[in-house]
Amino acid sequence: MSTDERTGLRRFFDRLTATDSELDARDLQRESAKCGAIPAGQCTRGQVVSVSGRLRTVAYTPRTNLPTLEADLWDGSDVVTLVFLGRRSIAGIEPGRQLTARGRIAIRDDRKVIYNPYYELEAPR
Repeated sequence: MSTDERTGLRRFFDRLTATDSELDARDLQRESAKCGAIPAGQCTRGQVVSVSGRLRTVAYTPRTNLPTLEADLWDGSDVVTLVFLGRRSIAGIEPGRQLTARGRIAIRDDRKVIYNPYYELEAPR
């Protein structure tokens, strides 16, 4: 058996035994790489990045001085929280939606955050 055959067989059995969430993470990472985005797991503070993935949660956080809309973007490797300052809602920003966001990575409470990112929604599937 050649090395290529063993690798293909290993991949087949790996996909067969992987959980749905593991397969979903791999698919998201593959799609993210296709559009040229940086994996969220490799992003560092201060870096200007383009990340692509699926919104897991979207929450409005009422604050006394400045309302915020926060959305967790998951690309299969890590989560980046997108924070829209002064917004209560944004059309199209909802859980399950695919998007690409660009901005500078900040760290808040040990989590990766992009404040007021530039974003592009992908067509619903």
